[in-house]
Amino acid sequence: MCHVGILFCLYDHLKQLKEENIMAYMSEEGYKKLMAELKELETVERPKISAAIAEARDKGDLSENAEYDAAKEAQGMLEMRINKLKTVIADAKIIDESKLKTDSVQILNKVELKNVKNGMKMIYTIVSESEANLKEGKISVNTPIAQGLLGKKVGEIAEITVPQGKIALEVVNISI
Repeated sequence: MCHVGILFCLYDHLKQLKEENIMAYMSEEGYKKLMAELKELETVERPKISAAIAEARDKGDLSENAEYDAAKEAQGMLEMRINKLKTVIADAKIIDESKLKTDSVQILNKVELKNVKNGMKMIYTIVSESEANLKEGKISVNTPIAQGLLGKKVGEIAEITVPQGKIALEVVNISI
């Protein structure tokens, strides 16, 4: 059975992964997700790529074998991702969520904001780079918005420079 479809799907996935800055602090949930991803890559994806390489190698002349070249490139991308995950996991420091405070904005806080200009409200949770997911309302502590909010208290206004210009966000509520 040919694993080329799986191979190209994995290749595209790995190619789209952004280079993450290592953020040592993360939630226990984020740590567990990284461990699960690492296990999946090492126990499922690595053998699939090895099988695809072996199958492509069996087809003969490697100098003109695009399938073999693609499989080797996907293998390299996979190994880079595995090494990156191992580094992030090795440097991880799990934050004890019971010790988090809500008197000012910090990592793992859920922050309700109001755009001063148009009154639009939004809620973000500030997380490590590896846990960021805008669809879930989780923004990286390294983003301009999170950086501008860190240390702010309820009622304070953060003037934040974003690609579209400056934005004024009022901190409405801070929770965990």
